[in-house]
Amino acid sequence: MTTTSDAQIPQDSAPEETASLAHLEQEGDVAADYIEELLDIADIDGDIELDVRAGRAYVSVEAPEGGTTLSVLSDPETVRSLQELTRLAVQNKTGRFSRLILDVGGSRDTRQGELEQLVSRAIERLEEGAGQASLPPMSSYERKLIHDIVADRGFVSESYGDGADRHTVIRRS
Repeated sequence: MTTTSDAQIPQDSAPEETASLAHLEQEGDVAADYIEELLDIADIDGDIELDVRAGRAYVSVEAPEGGTTLSVLSDPETVRSLQELTRLAVQNKTGRFSRLILDVGGSRDTRQGELEQLVSRAIERLEEGAGQASLPPMSSYERKLIHDIVADRGFVSESYGDGADRHTVIRRS
């Protein structure tokens, strides 16, 4: 098992930024330990990489070079579940709420591509004359990605609903 961290504390950071970065790095370390234990229990090889981006700890698990695949864990629902379990473990250890993101075997990039296609189909409906296009319910992280994709394409989006029914609606700007 290999663990690496790309996050660096900038020398000229303000004290609160450094503290925040330190907390995020701690979250990543705790999460990596938790994921490493899970992989050991399941007898699955994986390389763990840590990063801090956009105010979140990112933990990526990749198959080692020449190693077995992580396909058993990279299903989007499985990744979401593992992420929630990992967040709870981090929260239990640090006493702070965690917004960490877990990626297994590139599942986040795959999901990003699926969301981009979903937005493309919704925009096609708008261009064909629909007043708005509703997307299915999804997690807050996925809705954030949708909002970013929609804005990049020159449209507007808003989230509606509560809990598991919260979804995004896309309109012309």
